[in-house]
Amino acid sequence: MPTASDLAQTVAAMRPMVPAKDFEISKRFYIELGFQPRILLTDRLVEMQLGPFSFILQAYYVQEWADNFVIYLTVTDVTTWWNHILALDLTARYGVKIMPPQMDGWATVAGVTDPSGVLWRIAQLCNAEAVRQPAQ
Repeated sequence: MPTASDLAQTVAAMRPMVPAKDFEISKRFYIELGFQPRILLTDRLVEMQLGPFSFILQAYYVQEWADNFVIYLTVTDVTTWWNHILALDLTARYGVKIMPPQMDGWATVAGVTDPSGVLWRIAQLCNAEAVRQPAQ
């Protein structure tokens, strides 16, 4: 039987599948946020990429699921992200909610919901070294 380490060696990627109430609006929202559509898997699935990180946007929506779906993004500069979010005027243009950066004890955390209600928590850890060093 393979060990967890053996299985981990076979993993090429792990991407969350993010729901979209209106696929085209959500795709445009994420493009404006900085993600690029990398691979159109089907007409209902697209991989959205930002540098080496990505997720799958899907044209599938269940409100209870979207309202409880959270993406946690760890960054080295939450202020840069916050200023970017403000400059895009997402609340006026997409009707989304934004939450200004607040100290949460272990990190400074900002937030934005996407047009489907998915919450993005954008966090800068108090200890910047922890961003680069995964837990052992």
